[in-house]
Amino acid sequence: MNAREIRLAARPQGFPGPDAFQLAETAIPDPAPGQVLIRNLYMSLDPGMLMMIGAYPDIPMPPYEVGAPLSGDAIGEVVASGEPSLQEGAIVLHRQGWREYALADATQVRQVDPYAYPSLSTYLGFGLVAYAGLTAVAGLRPGETVFVSSAAGATGSMAGQLARLLGAGRVVGSAGTPDKVAHLTGVLAFDAAFDHHDGPILDRLREAAPGGVDVYFDNVGGEQLRAALAVMNPHGRVALCGALARQSAGGRADAGPGDPMRLIGKRLTLRGFTVGDHLDLAPEFGRRLRQWLADGSLVYEETVIDGLENAPQALLDLVRGAYTGKVVVRLTR
Repeated sequence: MNAREIRLAARPQGFPGPDAFQLAETAIPDPAPGQVLIRNLYMSLDPGMLMMIGAYPDIPMPPYEVGAPLSGDAIGEVVASGEPSLQEGAIVLHRQGWREYALADATQVRQVDPYAYPSLSTYLGFGLVAYAGLTAVAGLRPGETVFVSSAAGATGSMAGQLARLLGAGRVVGSAGTPDKVAHLTGVLAFDAAFDHHDGPILDRLREAAPGGVDVYFDNVGGEQLRAALAVMNPHGRVALCGALARQSAGGRADAGPGDPMRLIGKRLTLRGFTVGDHLDLAPEFGRRLRQWLADGSLVYEETVIDGLENAPQALLDLVRGAYTGKVVVRLTR
């Protein structure tokens, strides 16, 4: 029996098209001692994957190799095991998405409770990224004003809601369409939101945050970062999480954060991070997330794409802003 996987067919120049991906079949291997064979159930789509496809410089992860399968977070069921501590039927998280079956060393997977959430796909959400950025990186304090860019996306929608739950006094978001703006202030209860296409971003942000911004959760970079720095209050903090402006421009760098004297004069802190830096927060966040979901304090949004063959187009659509909330691919067939 064979299984399917998505490989990188060619390194694109600029924004990739469908021809950068190849759907291929491969034999399903047997696990050696210390290994497990996993039937993947869901895999995550992440805007950062675009940077790995293009092999852009300065990204904090190795690029995908041409001719090899792509990778990313996935959750699946152990169907054969060479490791006594992981029996068949165990549900595990790992990093070998973009394929229907994954062979992994037991040390590279984490067994999880299959009943902790309504769907196993919830484990693939970006809540821990948002939680770490607001707490460990930005040091959010009660009563502060928080601005989140790309606030209708998987990370941004969580960051805005978590900011409120962690005590923010005002939460402001940006998005790319009027419908998404309405979604932020309606369903997700942001205090204010604006469409970043609707005139100068600096003007829109000043209107939405008349008292200035204390914490900026940055998923975009570019003009939105420069606008945030202009309205930041003294001693403001920026959690640098993503670079959608660069990713959607095919990897071309933008003009950076602007005048460094502004950063110095306001004593601002800009700190880049990845979730891998803060995995120690996972148990704490998991407990809080389960409580927030149970009592209805947090809205968890998810778009499910069926079929591995549809994953490449869904990734391209995701980066272009086609979805709200988290996007996962359901791999079972």
